[in-house]
Formats: sequence, structure tokens, C-alpha cells
Amino acid sequence: MRFFKSLFGQIVLAMCIGVVVGMMYPAFAQSLKPLGDGFIKLIKMLIPCIVFCVVVQGIHGAGELKKVGRVGLKALIYFEAVTTVALALGLVLAYVFHPGAGMNIDAATLNASAMSNYVNTANTVRNTGFSEFLMKLIPSTAVSAFTSGDVLQVLLFSVLFGCALSLVGERAAPVATLIDGLAAAFFKCMSFIIKLAPLGVFGAIAFTVGKYGIGSLKQLGMLVLLFYGAVAILVFGILGTILRMAGFNILKLIGYLREELLIVLGTASSDSVLPQVMRKLKYLGIKDATVGLVIPTGYSFNLDAFSIYLTLAAVFIAQATNTPLAGSDLLAILAIALITSKGAHGVPGSAIVILAATLTAIPAIPVVGLVLVLSVDWFMGIARAAGNLLGNCVATVVVAAWEKDIDRERAHAVLNDNRAAIERYDAEQLKLDAAAGQPG
Repeated sequence: MRFFKSLFGQIVLAMCIGVVVGMMYPAFAQSLKPLGDGFIKLIKMLIPCIVFCVVVQGIHGAGELKKVGRVGLKALIYFEAVTTVALALGLVLAYVFHPGAGMNIDAATLNASAMSNYVNTANTVRNTGFSEFLMKLIPSTAVSAFTSGDVLQVLLFSVLFGCALSLVGERAAPVATLIDGLAAAFFKCMSFIIKLAPLGVFGAIAFTVGKYGIGSLKQLGMLVLLFYGAVAILVFGILGTILRMAGFNILKLIGYLREELLIVLGTASSDSVLPQVMRKLKYLGIKDATVGLVIPTGYSFNLDAFSIYLTLAAVFIAQATNTPLAGSDLLAILAIALITSKGAHGVPGSAIVILAATLTAIPAIPVVGLVLVLSVDWFMGIARAAGNLLGNCVATVVVAAWEKDIDRERAHAVLNDNRAAIERYDAEQLKLDAAAGQPG
């Protein structure tokens, strides 16, 4: 069948087989975890190099460095605004639906040993001041930015290098040509790796079902369902409205990114699709500089679904342990989560660690209550990763529209999957480039 020859169809089939294997052979399924982990490691191996090439290409091609700074500033303003809305949404839903009410958990009876490593790491995160955060952005050497895998460090070096390349002028032309060639090679490597996506998704799904079982959602089903509902409100309500104001449709964007979203749903990691998403947004008609700045920065500063998780889970733990929260406590949760959410990317066990860092700053809520959400954190992580990915894609489109850095005619042709219009547009663009004396 044609459906199963496509990557989308193969991923769907892999997910179904993974569920069956996990249910019928749980012990064997748990041994398949390296398939999912290995696939994500292969992707992460190329992320620093691809981010570097895309950002440098974008800045060098933009020509005007003021424009690059303007794009970055607008992106940060957008990130803070939407993140605040997401945090508030989590608080509101927690108080409307009371997911933890009636559990009557005595915090003294919870096993704190399971949380010791998370809390220790959380204390480190929480005690990191603004100056330490800024220092962490600066790599020890240019090479260490790539070996550490820290996207923000790579981004800082890439921006500096791209700006320098633009200012050097003609003498830097051979370097720019080399980077163009490297980018093409790295994306070709990524095309090889992405063919393994069905295998990675199969391993991740089989492991999860084998270890936790299909019924593992029952214990905290209300919290999980409420979180998925909150992410749906975020995507179709908030992000959908923002995207509509920019002139685009959220459903068409989701359809365009369906393969990447399926990989995210299977691996519970948005890192696994970062390079493909950057390439697809460029194909949509967004300029390299905007894609190269907004997407990597958003992976650390624009975690919309993760922000919902922080406030929703914090209030859930308070309700489950019968901990009364004053209005000042709610404001404290909102303010602290706005800061701690920025440190999520790159922290091992980031969701639980950042939640612990948030709670340790609010004495009223027992940190040991994190044990309650630990068992379903992976399932919530699926929606977190998908919501974060869509949030960053919408941010890129919106900032590009704000900056007039998106070719709307091409974008609508691509989102509508109108092959004839895309081919006609590309042919016309080639003619215009030839008339202007530019290479096609």
C-alpha cells in the first residue's frame, strides 16, 4: 500500500506494533529501549552542526545586522507573552477542575527516596542566579559549544560567527560557500537517520507499554486527561488564534508537520525533530535568519506546554496533599515558574527537576508530592513535547510574518499541498532570480 511506503505510514505502523509487543511481551519490550534512545542520540549528534550552519547562513544572507537583532528581540517578546499565558492557563484549569481534590494524601507517608536525585539537581537549578545563567551561555571554547550539545551555547557562537562573516565581506565568501556545502551534507546525513524513525518510535513505544502498561494512566487519569485538554486548548485555542491573526491555519500547519509530530509522540522528545522542522519551515518560505534564530532559542525560552505542566502539577500536588494555597502562593508559583521554565532544556529529567526547583521556592507545597506525578510523567511528556514543538513552529511563523520574512504565496501553496502551485511558483521565482542576475 502507498500509505505504508510513506514515512508517516511507517511511523503509524511502528506505533501500533510497539503497543502490541509491549502488551504481549512486556519483558522483551523493555529491552527495546535502546532503539528509541539510540535514534534520539543520532539526531542530537547532528543538531549543533545544523544549527550552526543554518544560523550562520541566515545572518550572512540577511545582510543587515540590525534586522537580525530586531528578529531576536521580537522573538523574545513573543516568548515571554505566550509563556505567561500558558502558565496562567495551567493555574486556571487546576482551580476549575480540582484534579487533586479528594486524594487526601499524607505527605509524610510518601517515599522521598525516589525524589532525592531530582531534588538535589533542582536545588542546583534554583540556586543558579542570573549571572550564573549568563555565564552558562558562554562556552569554554568554540569547540566545547558543540561537544556539550548545549543549543544556546552553539547559538551564541553561531550568531557571533555569522555577524563577523557579514562584516568581513568578500574575503569571507569562500567560508560562506564552505558552510553552504556543509549544511547540505549535514541535512543529507539527517535524511539517512530519519529513515530509522519507525524503528526508534517502535522501541520507545514498546518499552513504555511494556514497563508501565496500558492501565498505568488510571492512577492519575484526571491529571493526565486535564493536561492533554490544556495542551489542546493551547494549540487550537491560543496558538490557533495567534496564527490566524498572522494569516495562517493551525490545522494546516499540523498537517504539514504530521510526520515530525508522530516522531515526537513516539519518542516524547522534540529534540528528535529539530533539524527536520528547521528545514520544513525554510521550505515553507521563511527566511533562514528567522528560522535559525527563533527555533533554537525557542527550545529553551518558549516551552509553552511545559509551562502549563509546571503550574498545573504544582497546584495538583497542593490539592492532593490538602495544602491550602493563598493568593500570594499562586502569584509566587506563576512568577517562579516563569523563571525556572527557562532552564528546562538540557537538564536531565528536566520536567521533574524544574518542577522540583519551582516547588522548593514555595515552602507551602511539599516537594515530596512530586512522587505522585512521577509515575505518569512520561505520558504527560508526550503532550509536553508535541505542544512545545508546535508552539515554536507557530512562533517562527508569527515572528516571520511580523518581520515580513515569510513568502505568503509560497507558504499557502505548501500548507495546502498544492504541488502545481508550488512548481509554478518555483519556476516563476527562478525566472525572477535569473532576470536579477542571481544564481537559481
